[in-house]
Amino acid sequence: MAASQEHLDKMQLRQNYRNLWHTNLMNTITADTPYCCFSLFCGPCVSYLLRKRALYNDMSRYTCCAGYMPCSGRCGESKCPELCLCTEVFLCFGNSVASTRFLLQDEFNIQTTKCDNCIIGFMFCLQQLACIFSIVACLVGSEELSEASQLLNCLADLVYCTVCACMQTQHKVEMDKRDGKFGPQPMAVPPMQNMSRIDQPYPPNVGYGQQPYGYPPAPPPQAGGYPPAGYPPQGYPAPGYQR
Repeated sequence: MAASQEHLDKMQLRQNYRNLWHTNLMNTITADTPYCCFSLFCGPCVSYLLRKRALYNDMSRYTCCAGYMPCSGRCGESKCPELCLCTEVFLCFGNSVASTRFLLQDEFNIQTTKCDNCIIGFMFCLQQLACIFSIVACLVGSEELSEASQLLNCLADLVYCTVCACMQTQHKVEMDKRDGKFGPQPMAVPPMQNMSRIDQPYPPNVGYGQQPYGYPPAPPPQAGGYPPAGYPPQGYPAPGYQR
C-alpha cells in the first residue's frame, strides 16, 4: 500500500515538472534519423544501452525497471545486473522503455507535453481496442470480424513499435544534451549561470525519501566551503546542459 502511494505521488509530481524534452516525439525522426531507425529495428538492444547510459554506466546502481515496478529489487539484480537488464529489455520491453523515461524525468524535472501524452495515450488505446476486438471475434466466431481484428492488431503493433522507437530516440537526444555532446552554439548569447536549468526552484520532492534513482551519489560534505572539491562528478551534468 505504501509503495502504491509512493508511485502515485511520483506521478503527481511529474505533472508539476517545468522542463521540457529537448525534442518532442513528433520531431525525433528528424532530430536523429539513424538512431530512430536503429531503435525501430533493434528496440531491446537500444533499451539496454540507454538504461546503462542513464545510470552513468554504473551497473551497481541497476534495479529492475529502475525501481518503478513491484518486482524491482527482488530479482537478484545486485549479483548479475547485466544479465538482469538483458532479461528486462527482452521480456518486459515496454516497461524498460517507460522506466528509463521516468528515470530521466525525475532526474531533470522533465514534463511530457500534451502532444506527447496524446501520442502515448493513442498507442495505449489502440492496443486495448485491438485486444477487445480479438476477444469479441473469438467469442462471436465471425470470420469478417476476425480479419478486422487481425488488421487492427497489426496496426496497433506498428504504432507501438514506432512510438517506442521515437521515445527511445527522445531519451538518447536528452542524454546527448546532458553529456554536452551538442557543443556550444556559435554566435549564441552565453547562458545565464544558474544552479539549475530553470529560473525557479524545483518543486518539492513529494514522496521521495531519497534522490531519484540514477543520480550520481552526493559527495560527502566538507567543512572547508561549498561546493566541495571535485564536485560535480565528471560528466554530470555537462556544462552544455542548459534549458
